[in-house]
Amino acid sequence: MSENFDRRKLRKKSIGTRRNKVDSGLLVRTFREPPDVPDFVRGLPGVLAVNDMRKLAGAILDAMEKGGSRILMYGGHVIKCGLGPLLADWLERGVFDSLATNGAGTIHDMEMALFGGTSENVEEGIADGSFGMWSETGEVYAAALDRASSEGIGLGEALGMEIIRRGGDTASSPLAKAVSLGRPVTVHPALGGDIVHPYPELDWKKLAEAAERDFDTLGERIAGLSSGVVLNAGSAVVMPEVFLKLLTSAVNLGNEVSGFTSASFDMIRQYRPLNNVVHRPARALGGDTVVITGHHELMLPLLDMFIRTEEAGK
Repeated sequence: MSENFDRRKLRKKSIGTRRNKVDSGLLVRTFREPPDVPDFVRGLPGVLAVNDMRKLAGAILDAMEKGGSRILMYGGHVIKCGLGPLLADWLERGVFDSLATNGAGTIHDMEMALFGGTSENVEEGIADGSFGMWSETGEVYAAALDRASSEGIGLGEALGMEIIRRGGDTASSPLAKAVSLGRPVTVHPALGGDIVHPYPELDWKKLAEAAERDFDTLGERIAGLSSGVVLNAGSAVVMPEVFLKLLTSAVNLGNEVSGFTSASFDMIRQYRPLNNVVHRPARALGGDTVVITGHHELMLPLLDMFIRTEEAGK
């Protein structure tokens, strides 16, 4: 061995002097019988994402006690995964007190609530030109825009009202549930990006005006975000961009927005959710951050288990 690399001279320490990140108190518990929810949650290993879930659940409960805004922003895939009833339940329990979504989130919501199904086969539809060409979807959306224009309300509220008026399933519809509870629900469409936008009966002027009202409504919620929570689930571009513009506008207008918890839930880690919702606001204004990577149909129900367990332990 060479003089400057002689492994026989390696200096070692006793493992008893080492500080460990994982010890026996953090190991997962195993169960002989199927556990109930609190036992399952408390039996998870106390490391990494489990600790982040616990931190987020605690932050949500603290925000509920302190009256901070609890904003859930989400993309259409969250509804396509069958999670509409969970979002509606969160509104009912006050876990989140306002919702914000993109255009796709509203279409899947409305189709599920009124017609019992959503998420068409895109490839088949492209092949014969039928993708997105659904009469009932366009009719409901156009009626909601007419209502929004005539009553001077936002698109989210108008769509929720249309679902209720037409006898839709409010238990599976976050839009309708928000309206029935008087909670803010806002929609932030990207013009030209939703299946209803090519329809001739859809008035883009009314769409833009309704979206502007929702933009201001979400801005009011963000202005009250101190000691609150904002969670973005599954919106890769639209909601993170809208959030960042409204956050800086709220600060510009003299609101003290700080000390909130920002979280991103997504199947992969993406630039805008990580930076616009989580890292940039935290670096600029302070507060805690949580990033959870995984499928929505698993991670969001799991978050609910953590919230219920933390709530039961208070």
